[in-house]
Amino acid sequence: MKKSFTFLAGALALISVVFTSCGEKKLNTVKLGVVGAMYEEIWAPAKEALKKEGIDLQIVLLADYSIPNTALANGDLDLNAFQHRIFLEADSASRGYDLKIIGNTFIIPLNLYSKKVSSVAELKEGAVVAIPDDVTNGGRALKVLQSAGLISLNEKAGFNPRINDVVTSKVQIKELKANTIPAALPDVDAAIINGNYALSFGIKTESAIFADTSLTEKNYWNLIAANAKSLKDPAKVELYRKVVAAFQTPETEKIFNETYGGYFIKVGWDEDEISARLAE
Repeated sequence: MKKSFTFLAGALALISVVFTSCGEKKLNTVKLGVVGAMYEEIWAPAKEALKKEGIDLQIVLLADYSIPNTALANGDLDLNAFQHRIFLEADSASRGYDLKIIGNTFIIPLNLYSKKVSSVAELKEGAVVAIPDDVTNGGRALKVLQSAGLISLNEKAGFNPRINDVVTSKVQIKELKANTIPAALPDVDAAIINGNYALSFGIKTESAIFADTSLTEKNYWNLIAANAKSLKDPAKVELYRKVVAAFQTPETEKIFNETYGGYFIKVGWDEDEISARLAE
């Protein structure tokens, strides 16, 4: 009697496992590394859409920019989405990573703001203008100032010009840490502010006295990256195609515009980066 009961219990347990396995749809897991809590909201529509296709997009929030490419190169992540092309190229070159762009996401404008004047024309000779002190954003900021007619740069300056490349200037340029510039805005006549920091301080894009003119510059486009090795697997390629497609939708753009006030601008959504990588 006892043996029969034990056998019956075991059989029922086995049947339960079989039915559970058949009833539950196994999801393909894709780990996506990001830096900044805002990405969880930006990727929320894609995550929901992918779940319906049997794909579990796991957003892995990382502490700083030094981690995602290392994790991707080591295989701890499937994809990451936190950087623009310049950062990817520089980081890959310095660390020996073989990472590839598989999709474009957005560009964050680098606008000129002021608490003291309402237009560039109102800036007087010798006005103090703050810009980020890092190479990438600093160089981009100088090009914005040149477009605004406030400075001129040496024609031989590289892609990322520096202060010593300024030939003529109507203003005094003050280099500050990018994250400190929003707080310093009242103390200077104008400032170039990174979009993410402007957003954090409640500075609206429409309040800019001069808008960034570099939005079509691909090097400033943010992207989705994959390990080159993974692109040799056709199954992963198709999986990544679905992730890119799920992000590049009107639902994502709605979050750009309505939740983040236009600080994220879609770019390159019509370009098939995966096919371009496979053709290399």
